Amino acid sequence: MASLTYLLMRQGDLSMARRDQLVAAGVDDEAAIRALIDEGSITSAQAAWARAAQAGVEFVVLTEIPVDSTAVARVPSATARRHTLLPIAQEGGRLVVAMLDPADVLAIDDVRQAAGMPVLPVVAEEADLLAAIDRFHRADSELHDITSTLQEDEGVEDALGFGMADAADEDAPIVRFVNLLVNQAVQDRASDIHIEPAEKSVRVRYRVDGVLLEMPGAPKTMQQGIISRLKIMSDIDIAERRRPQDGRMSVMHGDRKIDLRVATLPTVWGEKVVMRILDTGGMKLQLADLGLLPHNLERYRSSYRKPYGMILVTGPTGSGKSTTLYTTLNEVSRPEINVITVEDPVEYRMPGVNQVQVHPKAGLTFAAALRSILRSDPDVVLVGEIRDHETAQIAIEASLTGHLVLSTLHTNDAPSAVTRLTEMGIEPFLVGSALDSVVAQRLARRLCDRCKEPDPRGLEHFAQLGLDVDGAMDVHHAVGCTTCGNTGYRGRVAIHEVMTVSEEIERLTVERASASEIARVAMAQGMRTLRQDAWAKVRAGLTTVDELQRVIV
Repeated sequence: MASLTYLLMRQGDLSMARRDQLVAAGVDDEAAIRALIDEGSITSAQAAWARAAQAGVEFVVLTEIPVDSTAVARVPSATARRHTLLPIAQEGGRLVVAMLDPADVLAIDDVRQAAGMPVLPVVAEEADLLAAIDRFHRADSELHDITSTLQEDEGVEDALGFGMADAADEDAPIVRFVNLLVNQAVQDRASDIHIEPAEKSVRVRYRVDGVLLEMPGAPKTMQQGIISRLKIMSDIDIAERRRPQDGRMSVMHGDRKIDLRVATLPTVWGEKVVMRILDTGGMKLQLADLGLLPHNLERYRSSYRKPYGMILVTGPTGSGKSTTLYTTLNEVSRPEINVITVEDPVEYRMPGVNQVQVHPKAGLTFAAALRSILRSDPDVVLVGEIRDHETAQIAIEASLTGHLVLSTLHTNDAPSAVTRLTEMGIEPFLVGSALDSVVAQRLARRLCDRCKEPDPRGLEHFAQLGLDVDGAMDVHHAVGCTTCGNTGYRGRVAIHEVMTVSEEIERLTVERASASEIARVAMAQGMRTLRQDAWAKVRAGLTTVDELQRVIV
């Protein structure tokens, strides 16, 4: 039987020198293959193909073949996850099972016993297989089972334990429902979970890639139990239902700790709960991952590398401003400098950074906290948001006295940030002197690489939208497949507008020029607008014209 290393050599991806090294080393196949993958000589898909060829079985790409849901249902989710395998079809009285190692006798025996039929193994790539297991063994079915049981027996609420009294009982259906809800949201890469009481039911929605998606809901009888359970987990007063409350909780998802920021809001049908998922484990915190084009990246780097000045990141809620600021903070944070933040709330815990949570009831407002931390010898200060004149004034003065100040502001574009600060009552000459650069940003959905197709609309259509159609283009449109949940999009890409405050813009600021005048000068000096940056990313095949129109005015 041919060795795995030999089979990979036959593919022609290895140099002669590398082949000789492998033969001379005499290492076992798995170790050799892992070394090849780690050094980038082969891909994990090629390694999976080699395993299949060695065992004489088929290699499959799960995103390109139909998966029989009845076959999937024959093996419990726990078994599939324990052995990393997935039944995909039934052929000739045998269960076709995609797995990593077709020679894993223990896994095959477990599947044979669970399914009650012989097993035909095939091989799939590990990442492909794990994604497929997540797709087909979702929590939706268990959520549906719990809600169906409760709807059938809604007259016996106390016996089932889904009232307020049992919201802390770990075995109660309510607890299982909430745990599944949160785990499924993390698995689906959701940023927010919305639990919304209606007249006759409880509506559940996840925000995935910036768009709200409807999920399986719950009967009205579960409403108070769900809300009480979430309040207990978030350390919120369960007896208070008349006013909004905020809290925070942490859950474990696999081996990762996930923080959630929880907010309640009284509505006519009961308290609505929104949970913002703060997955610190998923944050790379590398500037290269922000998606800034080289032109914008160079301009932005030149700003935050200065020892003092103010940098503002603007955009609507949910446009990734906090991620940009934390990433920038990660770039500038070093043992020899003192970094202090004042936030509401502290979303991500960063090692080596002094983070302050505002507490208005205790008198610790943004302005009060900022005034205090300036007495703590900071080099870099991050202010979560400039909301009022007092905070803006202190932040501006801090940047003028030798501190690098990072903050956010709610404006539609970068030039508007200058006029917004003057409208807050800050003297224009202070704004012009303190402000070093402004970054406006939006988040557009990223095209799914598996299913995107060339956009059939021609250049004429794009020209009618006012887009530049000169030069090379790789314009695609969304299609939809199992990898992206049939949306055509997977993940998000940031759109940026970076304005450096030059001497001319500083002079316009002092003259109280309008945002449009400042924008004209900034564009003449090389600023690329949000629309231009979005179009560049459409042309690069990262997103679509439809997304450009959705997120850019």
